[in-house]
Amino acid sequence: MTEPGWGTLQAAPQWRAVDCIADLHLQTGDPATFEAWRSYLRQADCDALFILGDLFEVWVGDDTLNTQDKNPDHLFAQACCDALRECAQRMPVYVMHGNRDFLLGPGFSARTGTQLLHDPTLLNWGPHRWLLSHGDAWCLDDHDYMRFRQEVRAPAWQQAFLARPLAEREAVGRQLRTQSEARKRESRESGSTITYADVDTHTAEQWLQTTGAQVLVHGHTHRPAEHVLSGGRLRVVLSDWDAQAGPPRAQALRLHADGRWERRPLSK
Repeated sequence: MTEPGWGTLQAAPQWRAVDCIADLHLQTGDPATFEAWRSYLRQADCDALFILGDLFEVWVGDDTLNTQDKNPDHLFAQACCDALRECAQRMPVYVMHGNRDFLLGPGFSARTGTQLLHDPTLLNWGPHRWLLSHGDAWCLDDHDYMRFRQEVRAPAWQQAFLARPLAEREAVGRQLRTQSEARKRESRESGSTITYADVDTHTAEQWLQTTGAQVLVHGHTHRPAEHVLSGGRLRVVLSDWDAQAGPPRAQALRLHADGRWERRPLSK
């Protein structure tokens, strides 16, 4: 169900705990993070899983899944989808678009058995309301990105891009991955974390007030933290995943039916 400006989801009566993860940035060149994620999926003991954006470093179209060749990127995408489908056979899995994989579509959803979520989505769970988002749409101080986002989220732009041959789209994807890998190398060598412009506090408060949610859960910024907002509301930021970082980062946020939440580090 979609209300004006946001989606809504009613928690199943039997749910006792659900996990939220984001910003895995899965890609061929980072098998360690893929293996950490696949291991997590196989061991997850929650009742539902919410992936709040940037599952993939780049996604240039669902037709990647229809190829029959031995291209490493195609095989990797298919392996990711197989892992998701295996998990989705045990529990509902919800996937939200991020700023890197906003072209995930019905082909991906059908292949994986997952459900695509509107951004943001209000999760109604008993007396508790959680607002779930990737978060990039509310980083208003990043003016260049906001202009880029407005362009690439337009249906006309997406239709034109997806109409281009797969090879051309993949060339664009390789450029994006090369730039990202360079930033990650610099981050690992310096011992820092790649961060992005933060979510605008006033905007977050407005969304919480409008939807009646007590807690906003989002990713994108790679700044895991808890922020107390006006009226006692809360903004909880998810961690990104990078199994090659020192120390490795891999974390799920577990939400409970009684309104509690906890961070669950998955790094060994």
